Order: sequence, then structure tokens, then C-alpha cells
Amino acid sequence: MVVALAALIGGCASVREYDETRGWPAAKVYAEAREEMNTRNWQRAIKLYETLESRFPFGRYSQQAMLELAYSQWKDAEPIPAIATLDRFLKLYPTHPNADYAWYLRGLINFNHDLGVLGSLSRQDVSERDPRSARESFESFRELVTRFPESRYAPDAAARMKFIVNMLASHEVHVARFYLRKGAYVAAANRAQAALTTYPQAPANEEGLLIMVQAYDAMGLADLRNDAERVMKANFPNSKYLAKDPRVDGRRWWHLW
Repeated sequence: MVVALAALIGGCASVREYDETRGWPAAKVYAEAREEMNTRNWQRAIKLYETLESRFPFGRYSQQAMLELAYSQWKDAEPIPAIATLDRFLKLYPTHPNADYAWYLRGLINFNHDLGVLGSLSRQDVSERDPRSARESFESFRELVTRFPESRYAPDAAARMKFIVNMLASHEVHVARFYLRKGAYVAAANRAQAALTTYPQAPANEEGLLIMVQAYDAMGLADLRNDAERVMKANFPNSKYLAKDPRVDGRRWWHLW
């Protein structure tokens, strides 16, 4: 009975340890992994790419497999492992012909990091979210357009950088608006000023300047208020926050709330 039980346990272990890829050459493992990726079977693709990388770390397929592994991880809602895979790839192969794609994919992953199911359902303004992923995304895209200006991915990366800049400026303005509503006028003016200084071309600065005017006005700082007003009128002469005052031949500030 003891011998029979041992044989049974050994048989179960053999079943658990069965690996259909055992003995496969690198080309077959890669082909199967790519097929699974193309059919969106992400978890199976990930497992096969990891098998390929562990068995043939320096083979002809290993470098491309790392990029496809990162893509599959991202699509399988695993952004952190995907970024780790890309970081490892860029560290090992900084001059690889597909390094531009690695930087682009890294930027995309961070760009979409907060835009999953919960983010889309909540309809939260992207400017109200934690900007860390946006900054990471911007740095990846900037690395791409700086190092690989002729890359096929550079135009899209540059367009996304412009969006991110305004999103980051909008985040600062969003915080400044919160402080203004709470009566923390110094903090409100400082955050709006930070947006204006760091992101001078961002459209969000239109509202940021209004917040500066209102904050300085509330603190009785007439000179600073007037300076902010002059900048506002010079840069946004047709601002929606300005309206004609029938009592005087000029303009007055139109409050947001």
C-alpha cells in the first residue's frame, strides 16, 4: 500500500509539472507566444514569453520577446510589470533598433495608467488625478522625440506631450481653485503662479491668472493684483472670464462661481 501510494503521489506530481513546451526550440516557443498575443490571449502569451526569456535569455528571439512581453502585460492590465520589463530592456539594449518603440510604449502605459475601467466610469477630470503617471509619460515621450526625432512614433509622442503639459497645468490650477475656495489665498496664488511659470503656454493659465487676481484682491495686494490683471488682458484679451461692465468704459473680472 505504501509503495502504491508513493507511486500515486509521484504520478500526480508528474501531472502538475507537465510542460508541453519542454524540448521546444526557441523558434517554436516564440511563434506560439506571438500567435497567442495576436489572438489577445494575453495570459498565455505572457507565460510563453517568460518561458522563452528564461530558457533562451541570449537567443535571437529574446530581445523582441521582451518588447512583446511588455505589450502583453500592459494589455492584461499589468502596467507595473510591463514598465519593469521595458526598463530592463532599455537598460540591457539602449541602442536597440526598436528602442524608440520601447520608449513610446513606456509613455503610452503611463499615459493610460489612470484611464482604466474605474477611471472611465467615474468620468473624473484627468487634471484632478495624481499627476505622477503623467509626468512619467511626458519624460518617456520626451526621451523618444529627443533621441529618435525621425522615429515613426515621434509625431504622436509630441502631440501627447502637448496634451500632458496642459493636463499638468490644469492640475495645478485645479489645486489653486481648491485653495481659493477654502480661503487659503497665499497657497492659491502660489499654485496658479507655479502653473504659469512651469507651463507658460498652457491654455489652463487663463483660469490660473484669474485665480491670482482674485487671491491677491482678497489679500488686499493691489499691485500684485493689477500685475496679474495686466498679464491676463495681454495674453487672453477675449477671455471668457472677462465681461463688459456697463458702469465704466472698460472691463471687470467675471467670477467663476
